[in-house]
Amino acid sequence: MKTTAGICLLATALFAQACAFSGEKDMAIDALGVKVTPEENREYSYTDKKSGYWYGTTHQETPEWWSGWNMAKKRILADYAIGIDDEAIGIDHMLNRKEAGECVVFPDRIERHWGHTKEIFRMFDNVPVLYVEVISSADSIMLTPDLGHIAEAKYSKDGLFLTPNEAPDKRILIAPAGKTSFTVYGNGMKTGSDSEGFILTYGTEDECLALAEKFRKEGGAMTRERRERINGLITEYNRVKTNLPSLDEALDWITITMDELITEQQGKGIYAGLPWFNEYWGRDMFISMPGACLVTGQFETAKQILKDFAELQDKDPESETYGRIPNRANLEGILYNTTDGTPRFVIQALEVAKYSGDIEFLHDLYPAIKTSINASIKNYTDKNGYLTHADADTWMDVKRNGIPGSPRGNRANDIQALWYAQLMAGSEIASLLDDTGSAEDWSGLATLLASNFERDYCSKDEALIYDHLNPDGTPDKQFRPNQLYCFDLVNDENFKQRVTRRSWEELVYPWGVASLAQWDSQFHPQHENWNYYHKDDAYHNGTIWLWNNGIAMQRMIEYGQIEPAWELFKNMNRQALVEGAVGSLSENADAHPREGQSWVKRSGTFLQAWSNAEHLRTWYQHFLGIRPDLLAGKIIIEPRIPAEITSVETSVKIGDGTLHYSYKDGKISARLEGCDAELDIREPLGQQDSPIFEGVTFCQPNPLESYPCFATYYETALTY
Repeated sequence: MKTTAGICLLATALFAQACAFSGEKDMAIDALGVKVTPEENREYSYTDKKSGYWYGTTHQETPEWWSGWNMAKKRILADYAIGIDDEAIGIDHMLNRKEAGECVVFPDRIERHWGHTKEIFRMFDNVPVLYVEVISSADSIMLTPDLGHIAEAKYSKDGLFLTPNEAPDKRILIAPAGKTSFTVYGNGMKTGSDSEGFILTYGTEDECLALAEKFRKEGGAMTRERRERINGLITEYNRVKTNLPSLDEALDWITITMDELITEQQGKGIYAGLPWFNEYWGRDMFISMPGACLVTGQFETAKQILKDFAELQDKDPESETYGRIPNRANLEGILYNTTDGTPRFVIQALEVAKYSGDIEFLHDLYPAIKTSINASIKNYTDKNGYLTHADADTWMDVKRNGIPGSPRGNRANDIQALWYAQLMAGSEIASLLDDTGSAEDWSGLATLLASNFERDYCSKDEALIYDHLNPDGTPDKQFRPNQLYCFDLVNDENFKQRVTRRSWEELVYPWGVASLAQWDSQFHPQHENWNYYHKDDAYHNGTIWLWNNGIAMQRMIEYGQIEPAWELFKNMNRQALVEGAVGSLSENADAHPREGQSWVKRSGTFLQAWSNAEHLRTWYQHFLGIRPDLLAGKIIIEPRIPAEITSVETSVKIGDGTLHYSYKDGKISARLEGCDAELDIREPLGQQDSPIFEGVTFCQPNPLESYPCFATYYETALTY
């Protein structure tokens, strides 16, 4: 019978063997492990950077409907379980995740420990391979797949072949990681503990076998290459070190989980979110691009995304959506059902040029840019220069039974801001490419729009920018965060500051920005409160949207209100580190905590691209104040550092070079290496006194019983 010491020694030896196989060495990502308890049971995710992802929970035994292995939008495997068999000490059972002594989630793997056994789960870049490494002192190890999404399971001499319900022409192969023998164990397989665990591959049977052989020959290199790539995201591209370790850890994690959404499922693109938006949404992608690709230095990726999406533009002059960039591109088809994605496409084309210093790629994009602007001028622009659109053609796009849940037609305020920015960006690009006629026409229309906006949209007495103009020209006075995107169209600085203050006090909770003020009769404070209403009724009518935190913090920072913005930023860091999906920010949250709770429930997609991206953009562009414009030959550095941060060391990619940035004891220094541009360094400023912002606080939730939607079940609301 093995002694306890003997078991520990054997486990240590096997771990050393496994490390030698995979080529592991300590990296920065190894310091980012997040320990999760069974009570916390957090979500975690990995992608293969192509079209596959794994989304799971750390301790749950029964998989959720959304968890498991997905390939090209098909759910092919819900989960698996591992077990051990040791005749000498009488152990023969599957291991319960809830009983794991320790579970640690790393950026490149998840590890579960049971004392006698250690499981390490990994994915790899660009190949449909999972590796479930099992290090155990037991004689044998087992793996049993969940067959809930499997049509057929068939053994062969090479392993267990599974046929997924959603991909009947494909197979999953489960086999020992080493070329060793195995036996049948229930619905799974058993092999010796010296086999180094199990591999799962996906494709045709021949492809599965080839991938298994590839892993057995190159698994160490595959592991090392993925680890080095992920590690480089926080050491080569976005190294950051401050006096606050938790800040560094949150930024590192959010950078890494943001990057896992940049994939090649359908050309280059950015998933909108996991686990159920593993597809490209034009709006979400271009909102995400600054935080996903620009502040992280991935300019070639950004250019390719723009080029790939330009190919999908609606080029039919007879089409109702002529000139639009897709709102959604997935493997089933293309949808053009939004107005805001197309302006953001043009805006980001210019932003990529400013960050990269490259204008050559703009030649490839310019036909799409020109078509997008001229088609909108011809088909959608009114006499005042405003861009018209349908009720649900903004980011507040939910419909149920075909009826918009938050109708904003036909001239939403944020759409006018985006249209103005599209015209100005298009004009600048046209000038760069010597199309002076278009440049003048587009800038002239932008001037017309701006000259009318403040008159038609701004209620100075109410500190309100109307959410939209109705088709008859009357203004809609619902108080929403969209107005914070419109400041480039307003000259009155005092008014904009008052709008910012009112927005913070009526929309910005400690956990994020609500989509509607709580005094509104349509306000629904909790996203999923099925006892009272359908969740879509709350989606844009009260639910918190974390992506709007970015503009809310930006406006406060611009007006010298650094500390309130920092409090919201810290709360988001807390979410990434201690709640929800490990290392990431969710799509939504409730506006009000549930009964007996002091913090709100997260909802929507657990890992949301634009939530992560806007958090990163705000850090680099507004707290650190790094705003490149290589087209003008300069980089503005205008730090707005919170008092709690006393030192910052970071380096970011700009153009072909690297900006080395240092802040300590209130002084800033910067050095640009490998890139020719002027550094416009401005004095760091702390919190600024302003009578307008004196005493500003977060919005506080009112009692639930004060809302009509809770008093009756939708008697006064729209019936669907």
